[in-house]
Amino acid sequence: MNKLLRIIVFVLPFIYMAGVWILSRLPDTAVVELPDRSLDSFFKEAMHLVEFAILYMLFAAGLAAAGKLTPALSLLAALGAGLYGITDEIHQSFVPYRNASWIDILKDWIGVAAAYFHVRYHYFKHNRGFLTQISKLVR
Repeated sequence: MNKLLRIIVFVLPFIYMAGVWILSRLPDTAVVELPDRSLDSFFKEAMHLVEFAILYMLFAAGLAAAGKLTPALSLLAALGAGLYGITDEIHQSFVPYRNASWIDILKDWIGVAAAYFHVRYHYFKHNRGFLTQISKLVR
């Protein structure tokens, strides 16, 4: 069971990346459009802060499940999540009714940085949080 759980947790970020790629090729109103235009815009802009932070956390969880989460690999995972954010913005620039902007890339990186520093503080400095639980669960 532990091996299966490790494999699932390790594969999750790649499934998530595929989901992001699929959603990025759709018009921005294809999945959800809130009735209030300003609320809709706020929600979609705020998702940039969350979307790639989640990707980083999934990478970190996969590394923790494999017993390989180190500060260096955590930084590499954060860079990977941020670079995937740039790739996603470039991809969106070729999709009709979508656009890409430097501000969106900045929001992606801010989200990743917030998650990265959260992991640094809670996992590496204080050995607590969900990554610690994942590490213990799969041992």
